[in-house]
Amino acid sequence: MKKKYGRTVVMLVLVALLAAVSAGCGGSQQTDSQSAEEKVFNIGIVQYVDHVALDSARQGFIDALADNGYIDGENIAVDLQNAQADQSNLSTISDRFVSNQVDLVLAIATPATQAIAGKTTEIPILGTAVTDYVGARLVDSNEAPGGNVSGTTDMNPIKEQIDLLVKLVPDAKTVGVLYTSSEDNSVIQARIAKEAIEKLGLQYVEVTITNSNDVQQAAQSIVTQCDALYLPTDNVIASAMPVIYGVTSVSKTPVICGESGMVDNGGLATLGINYYDLGYQTGLMGVKILKGEAEPATMPIESASKFDFAINGTVADEIGITIPDDLKQYVK
Repeated sequence: MKKKYGRTVVMLVLVALLAAVSAGCGGSQQTDSQSAEEKVFNIGIVQYVDHVALDSARQGFIDALADNGYIDGENIAVDLQNAQADQSNLSTISDRFVSNQVDLVLAIATPATQAIAGKTTEIPILGTAVTDYVGARLVDSNEAPGGNVSGTTDMNPIKEQIDLLVKLVPDAKTVGVLYTSSEDNSVIQARIAKEAIEKLGLQYVEVTITNSNDVQQAAQSIVTQCDALYLPTDNVIASAMPVIYGVTSVSKTPVICGESGMVDNGGLATLGINYYDLGYQTGLMGVKILKGEAEPATMPIESASKFDFAINGTVADEIGITIPDDLKQYVK
């Protein structure tokens, strides 16, 4: 009886131990499952400089994530950094994101995208407000980027913008272009604008700047050389629109801009991209990456789906421009 009782005790102990081990394993699996569901994605946003277009693109990106269940402070942690148009800041911010091993980077504008792309080939990068990814040496091709960079392009309908200039300023004989010589996107747009202007039989003149300190003097110079001014989606120029408006309002020079934020800040008109929509479109690409449904290497560069007219009625009145009847609905 004693031996039988002893064997029974041993069996009960073994059963208890097995149950404990099994429960422990089950608990571990549940924790792993919960951990996967509760993962917080770290997202770095590097913005080249503050101005309306880039700010709008950033907000569109964040809103697209939120609309698809990715909320900052809940299941994503957004690290927003602004370089204030400083290359050394871009490098420092990029190093920060790489060191922190963020899960995704949104780079806003060409210089910001080039900076972070030069620091990592592993972290997925989405660019927005980038004009030419191939020309900026960010991707192999727009159709098949091939690396860790993809995104949306803000290439404008430049020919149509020049046509708008001619429609609003039919007596113009010389068109000036003011842009930053160190911004690849601006150089590309200026070249396209030159071709469009000369194809219409108009004279082309340009003045370039290297930084924001050059803007006022450059603007004062170019308005003496042209009848109308074209400004591409140049980041330094866009951030300095109040300075340019201070010059062109005195000279009565009509200014056609690359995007509507520049019109709001003193330009005459544009047929341009809605940067909020462009940022939102980029955010939808980000959702696919976070869900593991796609990766930048195989995500084609996406273009804006529509363009909008914007006309500054106050500026038109100040410089004596008559808005054609078919465009009056776009005056604000």
